[in-house]
Amino acid sequence: MTESGKRPDRRTLSSAARLYAVQALFQMEAAGQSADRVTREFQNFRIAADDRDGPTAEADEALFGRIVDEVVIWQSRIDQATDRALVERWPIERIDPVLRAVFRAAGAELVTGRAPAKVVISEYVRLTQAFFPEGRETKFVNAVLDHMARHLQPDSFS
Repeated sequence: MTESGKRPDRRTLSSAARLYAVQALFQMEAAGQSADRVTREFQNFRIAADDRDGPTAEADEALFGRIVDEVVIWQSRIDQATDRALVERWPIERIDPVLRAVFRAAGAELVTGRAPAKVVISEYVRLTQAFFPEGRETKFVNAVLDHMARHLQPDSFS
């Protein structure tokens, strides 16, 4: 619920789910934890939970879980698409781990085609601004996701 007592709208819930998915993917990689363990932790203790800093945001838990699961399923294809979009000799392993999580979460949505490519790009570029407010990374994410989307969802750009 928001401060006004109203449930957040669908876009707000989807945006929060994407943010939590990026955080979960980062945690999975950094701590070497399984998708199941991290997903349960987020659903039980982080999404719409009260902690010492106050309540956290509600999220579309189904979207959150789907993104994390689909990254696991499609990670090889997502990483290949990301590598194709990056400068030669600059593989995804050399990218900042937060950006890797952003590319993988967005890539999962692009591979499955559940959301239009332009929506995915817009959402993850906006999300990147939360992690990197300086802006340089935001432009980088926009360029890489545009390239990935044109490869993974070519019909979205015709």
